[in-house]
Amino acid sequence: MRRKPQTKLEPVVPAEILEQAKQAISADRLKKSAKCSVCGGETSAAATEPLCWVCRRLKISAWRDIEQQMPAQE
Repeated sequence: MRRKPQTKLEPVVPAEILEQAKQAISADRLKKSAKCSVCGGETSAAATEPLCWVCRRLKISAWRDIEQQMPAQE
């Protein structure tokens, strides 16, 4: 049995557009270089505070716990 010779496939996306996309992705990765002030994880570029998503969720849930406990003490 013989294998069929593989034909050369033409690229679907032109090389210029592919290179532009790679540069755009690498630029996005550079923006995410900020680290979380609590755990050192990656933060999002749009974040207003230096917290990763996990630490931000923990902070929000801690606020909710405090708010629920306050009326019980009064």
